Amino acid sequence: MKFDDKMIKMKMAIFIKQRIRLKALLWLLLLLTTVLANTAFAEDFSPLIGRWQRTDGGYVIEIRQIGAGGKITAGYFNPRPINVSRAQASMYKDYLKIEVELRDRGYPGSTYTLVYDQPKDRLIGLYYHAVSGQNFDVVFIRQR
Repeated sequence: MKFDDKMIKMKMAIFIKQRIRLKALLWLLLLLTTVLANTAFAEDFSPLIGRWQRTDGGYVIEIRQIGAGGKITAGYFNPRPINVSRAQASMYKDYLKIEVELRDRGYPGSTYTLVYDQPKDRLIGLYYHAVSGQNFDVVFIRQR
């Protein structure tokens, strides 16, 4: 009986060690996948970084940084700074898309919804003017 107990304990110890190794390997794989996904994600939006001027005036969107999850650090100028309450990058079909919400005096939730036109290196889309409730077609070109 003692021999069987020793064998069972030894097999259990081997089984537990194998499970610990497997869990460690799975955690390492999860960590590596997360790091690679975040790196690729940040690189996907890099063409959006820069200063973009609207073609019909002095309005400027400055995209300084795009972090994890597509969160954008941005400024908006007309020509004075206007508060950017929210800015987000995402994918729309095969296009890079940004959404920028402005909340300041005269800008009570006005928004830009723009997609990146890669061949022409420009942002195109809609500006929603919250005060009037109207949408306007807009184009931004990169400032060099």
